[in-house]
Amino acid sequence: MNRTAASGLAVVLLLCGVPAAFADPVLSAPEAFAAAKEGKLLLIDIRTPQEWRETGVAPGAARVDYYRGPKALLESILQLVGGDRSRPIALICRTGNRTTQAQKLLMEQGFTQVYNVREGMAGSAAGPGWLRRGLLVENCTVC
Repeated sequence: MNRTAASGLAVVLLLCGVPAAFADPVLSAPEAFAAAKEGKLLLIDIRTPQEWRETGVAPGAARVDYYRGPKALLESILQLVGGDRSRPIALICRTGNRTTQAQKLLMEQGFTQVYNVREGMAGSAAGPGWLRRGLLVENCTVC
């Protein structure tokens, strides 16, 4: 993204109540946690039910199993956002691989504010991850 486009995106995000720091489509786990807690975006965990049961999920995170396929992923997320493709969402998976693919798919389908928690739950080269950072998780009893 060039500097002019990035500046324009930052202005749009500010007008929508999303901090300018979110102009980058990648968020750290703490940034995603804080924004979700404040109601500024919807956090969506795209791991599998087994992964949700093993580690728990972020408080209030919606859950969509990435491996159900692209069509199911798109339909599920559209339902979660009430069809609003401009609603800010952040995707998290185990290490950021699935979220990178899902972010690309959603942006190709007209979503405009899709953020990637690239460090994931378990950590990756992008950062230590949700769990190692000691961020809150809830048990997933209906997974």
